[in-house]
Amino acid sequence: MSSRLLTSLKKVPVEVYPVVASVVGGCVLSGWILVHNFNSSHEFVINKKKGWPYMEEEKSRNEYIKRLFHKENINSGDEIADRRKEESDMSATQTQTTIQGPSTTIDAELDKIKQIFSEELTAGIPEELPEMPQWDESIPHAPKRPITFTEETFKLAIRNALRYFPSKFHAQLAIEFADELRKYGHIYMYRLRPTSYEVRAYPIDVYPARCRQAAAIMLMIHNNLDKKVAQYPHELVTYGGNGSVFSNWAQYRLMLKYLSEMTEEQTLVMYSGHPMGLYPSHPGAPRVVVTNGMVIPNYSSKADYETMYATGVSIYGQMTAGSYCYIGPQGIVHGTTITVMNAGRKYLGVEDLRGKVFITSGLGGMSGAQGKAGVICNSVTVVAEVNEAALRKRYDQGWIMEIVSGLDQLVERLKKARQNKEVVSIAYHGNIVDIWERLAVEDELLVELGSDQTSLHNPYHGGYYPVGLSFEESNQMMVENPDLFKEKVQESLRRQIEAINTLSSRGMKFWDYGNSFLLEASRAKANVMDEKGKFKYPSYVQDIMGDIFSLGFGPFRWVCTSGDITDLDTTDAIAADIIESIMKKEEEKASSETKKREVTKCKLQHRDNHQWIKAAKSHQMVVGSKARILYSNAPGRRAIAAAFNEAVRDGRVKAPIVIRETSNVYDGSHNTADMAVQNFVGDSFRGATWVALHNGGGTGWGESINGGFGLVLDGTPDAGRRADLMLGWDVLNGVSRRAWARNENAEDAITAAMEEDEQLVVTLPHHASDDVLEAAYRGGK
Repeated sequence: MSSRLLTSLKKVPVEVYPVVASVVGGCVLSGWILVHNFNSSHEFVINKKKGWPYMEEEKSRNEYIKRLFHKENINSGDEIADRRKEESDMSATQTQTTIQGPSTTIDAELDKIKQIFSEELTAGIPEELPEMPQWDESIPHAPKRPITFTEETFKLAIRNALRYFPSKFHAQLAIEFADELRKYGHIYMYRLRPTSYEVRAYPIDVYPARCRQAAAIMLMIHNNLDKKVAQYPHELVTYGGNGSVFSNWAQYRLMLKYLSEMTEEQTLVMYSGHPMGLYPSHPGAPRVVVTNGMVIPNYSSKADYETMYATGVSIYGQMTAGSYCYIGPQGIVHGTTITVMNAGRKYLGVEDLRGKVFITSGLGGMSGAQGKAGVICNSVTVVAEVNEAALRKRYDQGWIMEIVSGLDQLVERLKKARQNKEVVSIAYHGNIVDIWERLAVEDELLVELGSDQTSLHNPYHGGYYPVGLSFEESNQMMVENPDLFKEKVQESLRRQIEAINTLSSRGMKFWDYGNSFLLEASRAKANVMDEKGKFKYPSYVQDIMGDIFSLGFGPFRWVCTSGDITDLDTTDAIAADIIESIMKKEEEKASSETKKREVTKCKLQHRDNHQWIKAAKSHQMVVGSKARILYSNAPGRRAIAAAFNEAVRDGRVKAPIVIRETSNVYDGSHNTADMAVQNFVGDSFRGATWVALHNGGGTGWGESINGGFGLVLDGTPDAGRRADLMLGWDVLNGVSRRAWARNENAEDAITAAMEEDEQLVVTLPHHASDDVLEAAYRGGK
């Protein structure tokens, strides 16, 4: 591509540059030519006086073209938006004119990808075995799975893996798979990893599919496995240490083949990463139904998981890995921002966190959002991370501003930033326990807020690294001496809690981030329980976010499948307008006392979310697909989805939009899974494009059940109908559950919803007084 473009530009006058106009990052640039002025670093402009000779040296011109069209630059965040901003900011002293051309020009690089996809994605498992790819040291790889195989399970794992291949390959592959089991503790089938293209989210039109919904799901799968997005892409793990998309690369190839063949009269059934097949269905049914880790409860221990995963019969899909819905660290940044912001309001009594310090740990797929969230809240944020590759990844992506290695250096930097009320995110390359213990002995209290986002749903297999061991030493010990490693982890947790307790007694506020931190600390016999046998520290869901969730506000995410950053800009503006409109209308039509009370409670959330979406682009959060996250309630989601669908229909948005899913529960039902299962089932017959039900969610295998969905808005009236039905149900089901658990906010929210919709009839609780219960306990005395 680059040599052909360069040759063309040499030969033609500036007036015909539109003929060779290009698509960069999958984004149609209306046929304009991208030209770079090396003196002023401005692009997207042709200077009519000088034309191309801004770059008079051949080397400069070649290097620019090479950089511009190298595949690493395709789909690389907000680069196109940055160029457009630079264009508008150019000095008025430059004589410039833009040259427009046909907006349908297709980049040759994407043409090439389209051709490759038409051959490879439709082929499934190849008829002849491909060459074994070279091991890529530049990519982070999952640590070896610490499983001890019996002869029976070892042979079973290989037998199950060979099911995907004709018997003529069995002898060769059996030896190869046995080697993978011994080296990695799992059969990933590295031989089938694609090498003719880079796995990432391409524009939807590149994907070979017979229906638009299937192409959208292909895009979402590729985003989950993008090396810029996924934690261990070659092991098919998106985040959390073991949040898998598939168990092996054969499943990946088979699913993409089925999606390429699928019609709207078929549904693809996915059993824990395995594509069971295409089954006759109808257009109103989901195109894909996913279940991950659905096991009989008595067989849901972590040891059971390790055996099932090793033998290829189940996976842990986290919340969004195995449901093809992950949108990179942005997917959690809004929730993290709201959490930190409301922690400041609740614990510190401030709206602005300038001069306040927030300390936490983890820079992985989800935890990587913490630095960005802290900056958005104007705090001084310190995030500890032992994995240098993960730390560098977030630093290179702009999610962390500074890196510090030594404790003395960190403390000095912390004092300076705090005193100057800097807005900064600092990554500490080291163990979080070292930070807590150092701060606990400082004369001055240097931290106001604290949390933890290590992957403690997976504490002994790479989710938590104990103090006193290096990253490499831990990876070795967890495999070679798992019992000793478990002791080290538990000792580390005890030390961590001891330091947190010291700081908490001096005024720091700490919360659990739903990552099983308090649970695993208690299992390690750390001093984390109060005199009543409850955790000393609250869960963020219960103490900070519970009231917000109970009002029906939760994460609403969308992906612009065109890959065009301007589509994302358009959707941001649409969402902002909808929220502003809702705020005005709700105040005007609030009639009953319940409705007025609910509107008052929602007002602050609407305001926060309006500010968020207005500023979202400036925070540069896009990694991978062109996606956005926004917290909204049922009326907001339904209105936004309808407006998105209309924008696709009238062409303001160039391609379909994918939207995707979304304890303050005191009645003893927090360990029940009815709500998640009902969401999964209810979403499926109300119009979801795909639905997923997972064992584990974000808290770990056996610790929760998560139901999710994906919905493609393609601009049709049918898509609008589906969105309205499904989003209303998906949100109000959760609110109803919280209302029945006697949550006041949820009762107000569901009562207000019933006033709006006469077809909605929900059972509400009657409240028993403490006096009645006390008398009953004492036998009526």
